[in-house]
Amino acid sequence: MGTGIGLAELRDGLIYLIIIVSSLALHEWGHAYMADRLGDPTPRSEGRVTLNPLAHIDLLGTIIIPFLGAIGFFGGFGMIGWAKPVWTNPSYYKNRVRGSMMVTLAGPGMNLLIAVVATVVAALCSRFLPSLEELIHKVMVVNIGLMVFNMLPIPPLDGSKFLMYWFGMKEETYVHFSKWGPWVLILMINVEGGRLLLRSIFNKALLPFEALYAALT
Repeated sequence: MGTGIGLAELRDGLIYLIIIVSSLALHEWGHAYMADRLGDPTPRSEGRVTLNPLAHIDLLGTIIIPFLGAIGFFGGFGMIGWAKPVWTNPSYYKNRVRGSMMVTLAGPGMNLLIAVVATVVAALCSRFLPSLEELIHKVMVVNIGLMVFNMLPIPPLDGSKFLMYWFGMKEETYVHFSKWGPWVLILMINVEGGRLLLRSIFNKALLPFEALYAALT
């Protein structure tokens, strides 16, 4: 747990929070947009096919947990969080399993896209606008972290949906399992072994982006 939080740490925490909230909004918009494109009217009817962050905020997952992580409360892995889930109805998809997988992957896919764009922009900033490089680098790092975190196989995170797609878990079992997911996550990020695992996965995911950055600078 981090200690000695001062004004500089609070400032950096707020910057990270703004980036995380924006990135999570784009993440959820990705889910909603993909479901909408596949013919499911549910996200649009609930006002989720929007880039407005207010439509996607979950107080715990989008504000409290990310801010605590950003100021070092969870031992250095600050890029964690989730937003209000986008409800969908897979019965509208032509292929239920394939459509569900596409909708699930659209959220982390948005974080991947943002991370790639941020890597390219950070490399350009290093040459032409160095004052912005650090900020853009934070955008890259946060979105890699969100992509990794949200693909963990723990409800309510996106990666857990593959327990149904690939391993045949019944939806009723998944819903029951999901009730315990947030508590598992909170325990994981407060136990040293869990934090070490998350940092190890994140560091491996960071490697191709560092390679891209190095190739462009």
